[in-house]
Amino acid sequence: RSSLQRLNSFKTSASMKIYSLTCTRGGEMSETTSNLLEYLKRCDIESKMLVDKTSIFDAYENGIDELQADPDDIIILCHDDIKILTDPLVFTSLLKEKLRKPKVGFVGVAGTKILSRDAVWWDKDLWERGFHSGHVFHGSDITKADDTHFGKLGKVAVLDGLFLAATKKTLRSIQITRPKSFEGEWDFYDIFYTTQTFLKQKENYTLPIQIMHESKGELAGRDSWHKNREAYIRLFNDHLPLRA
Repeated sequence: RSSLQRLNSFKTSASMKIYSLTCTRGGEMSETTSNLLEYLKRCDIESKMLVDKTSIFDAYENGIDELQADPDDIIILCHDDIKILTDPLVFTSLLKEKLRKPKVGFVGVAGTKILSRDAVWWDKDLWERGFHSGHVFHGSDITKADDTHFGKLGKVAVLDGLFLAATKKTLRSIQITRPKSFEGEWDFYDIFYTTQTFLKQKENYTLPIQIMHESKGELAGRDSWHKNREAYIRLFNDHLPLRA
């Protein structure tokens, strides 16, 4: 790149602000959530807790509007039961470096290069064949946590919702509200969001951000998850499988 291009790129990164939205069903914050907000504060990230909500779709839709973010600013959408282990300066630099690029849609820490017709992103067969991407610790104590290595970092079709980030402009270019065919208020939002950017020819990526997630995804088996998965398949059937 030319010196002018590098200078403009640096200016874009320097001017980008980062915001964060964290949605929770309960009215009280756990110690993990409090520590997450403290970490984001050290990163100079303005955080907003969406407390005691009944729908993650509605919470994110309204939360994005409530933030005083410019179109090129970054908005993180993340779970309330995570701990970010990456150095704050490295963390913000990774987000700005990737999301300043206009072709990029979402970034996250876990996803897959191929979403099969069953729409289960962590499909075991695809995992064993090397199509998954990213890395997450699962547990509450890093010394005892399960070290889950999904696969080589890079471009993916869809991303898991424990941690997502995109510019406000990107978020406002897709449908954030719950599709009418989705019965569940908390399920499959991540696949629904990242599929939309993928189909708009945006590039989704996993990044080397180290996260410890207290949940192991046990709720993926509930009826609302399966119903939203089936509704997603009907909605995007013509595009499945997705291949990054």
